[in-house]
Amino acid sequence: MTASGGAHHRPNDVLTTVELTWVEKRVEHRIRFGRPLCTHTIDRRRRVVSFAPDRVFALVRWAANDFGTIFSRIDIVRTVIVGEAYQTLPFVRPGGEILLEIDGWPKVERVLLLIDEIERIGIDPEAVSPDHWRHVHNRLTAGHEPRGYALDHHRAFLARRGAKP
Repeated sequence: MTASGGAHHRPNDVLTTVELTWVEKRVEHRIRFGRPLCTHTIDRRRRVVSFAPDRVFALVRWAANDFGTIFSRIDIVRTVIVGEAYQTLPFVRPGGEILLEIDGWPKVERVLLLIDEIERIGIDPEAVSPDHWRHVHNRLTAGHEPRGYALDHHRAFLARRGAKP
């Protein structure tokens, strides 16, 4: 505690860290989009990336055995600000606001294709409306096709936030 009674936080306390792993043909945890502030390499198979508060990133996790893929998942997460409530998520500390969580390769692949489409129209997926990622999560979970994200949607989102398109 500080003299004023508030909690004292070191700079790293405000960062969200994500542990990434890569073991050829067995395990892959990677960032699909998002801008880490820094990367710490533990060894040739593991590294930790750190994100500033209120940033969005996509974490793709995949695992296989001798017979093929046994697990695939994508999470789109907004990092939290100190004191904000958050959800826990494996390999993400402390956690974040989960905007989308999809598992099973066909649905994960669909999300990756949607991210590609957003990038093709010139929008950084990190800047997409959080409501769009929630929409994609809900539609895919229900077995329906999500609506695409267009420049008009993005401009409207930016206008609601008070940002310049």
